[in-house]
Amino acid sequence: MKDVVLWTGAGQIGMAIARRVGYGKKIVVGDKNLKNAQAAAQIMNQSGFDVVPVEMDLGSRRSIKDLICEAQTYGEISMLINSAGVSPSQAPIETILKVDLYGTAVLLEEVGKIIRSGGTGVTISSQSGHRMRQLTAEEDKLLACTPPEELLDLDILQPENILDTLHAYQLAKRCNEKRVMAESVKWGERGARINSISPGIIVTHLAIDEFNGPRGNFYKNMFAKCPAGRPGTADEVANVAELLMSDKGSFITGADFLIDGGATASYFYGPLNPQK
Repeated sequence: MKDVVLWTGAGQIGMAIARRVGYGKKIVVGDKNLKNAQAAAQIMNQSGFDVVPVEMDLGSRRSIKDLICEAQTYGEISMLINSAGVSPSQAPIETILKVDLYGTAVLLEEVGKIIRSGGTGVTISSQSGHRMRQLTAEEDKLLACTPPEELLDLDILQPENILDTLHAYQLAKRCNEKRVMAESVKWGERGARINSISPGIIVTHLAIDEFNGPRGNFYKNMFAKCPAGRPGTADEVANVAELLMSDKGSFITGADFLIDGGATASYFYGPLNPQK
């Protein structure tokens, strides 16, 4: 039996992280599109990894639990890489909330019940959660602690209170950060750690969809006017994930790491500020 890495969302960021932390372990990758999971597994297996593809819908608790059960047939789950999700240009408001918000909350909860002692996890959030208006302390607490099955009933998540798909995405990612904080307390009771990473513009297939979507010029302007002056790469996200999931990150849990080339800083205090 091997230590098992549970990896959701067979995209480039997840793969970059899996390549850093998954050698010598069994990797179970779940994706709503089984062909995506199979393609990722093939690439990894041809590079010497041990990866099994599984069909998994992050918007379904049953599907998440089935994925966990499948992973446990190979050994104890020691790591979680959650890079699954949909973008504002890919899905309607309801889907964004169901997958990115509710699904992530369920995944963190279910994995937190069985992660082995010494285990670690990262979930991919987004810079978008940092750019929306600050919520009240009570709203943050509700996003952090409301049972997942009641999350979508919160007033702030009702359709009449959500402006558009980008606003829904921002709320989902803010919720991700708060859920990680709350879940880190529960994970800590098992001797495990969980953190989130909030990337900015990272060149992936998802980002290219955004570049070609209705907000394409907005995103291109964002990385052009951020301090780094460029988009990031999946490997740069993996650099941080590797730290967080290694012994060198053993004192880090319940935290969110913003990796956006300074775009958020520029949004509030530089040329990306909408008031300038």
